[in-house]
Amino acid sequence: MAISSICFIRHGQTDWNKQGRLQGKTDIPLNDTGRKQAEACGKFLNAADYDVLICSPLQRAKETAQIINLHLILPLIEMDDFKERSFGDAEGMTMEERQRAYPNGSFPSQEKREEFNQRVMTGLEKINKKFPNKRILLVAHGAVINAILAEISNGEIGSGKTILMNGCISNIRFKEKTWEIQNYNQVRHLN
Repeated sequence: MAISSICFIRHGQTDWNKQGRLQGKTDIPLNDTGRKQAEACGKFLNAADYDVLICSPLQRAKETAQIINLHLILPLIEMDDFKERSFGDAEGMTMEERQRAYPNGSFPSQEKREEFNQRVMTGLEKINKKFPNKRILLVAHGAVINAILAEISNGEIGSGKTILMNGCISNIRFKEKTWEIQNYNQVRHLN
């Protein structure tokens, strides 16, 4: 039986990541560290292990994917389903600023968690239907990858529990009609 697999890569670091600012849909570019992380991913990954590279259209994910793809030369597809969650009025704020302004943790105008999770999981289904039995490399965002990990693990890891590092690698595979997590938040390649 053929197996579909997805290797997730969280985009490289941005200045807002470094400053602890919530990015969400704000379109922030990679910084030099982020470009080095993307380069390390590209050198670590083997083109023969993947069939297609998919990324969020936000520039931090897209640039990470493009740098990786200099090494892999795979078909590159952008998918809106994997854009970061919109955090509304809290975008650009540090943790301290968010806690002061919104002590209840509810940010005005943010994308509702249920809608965000639905969008991301619909994207996963689209990939599974469009690329059956293919090996996918997917460059996305922390909340996106965590939403998928939380869904697959029934909340054991992921959203609210797992802090994914910039440039980390996580792997899932589709076997016997269900997704399973192979590993997550792998960063050895960045050292």
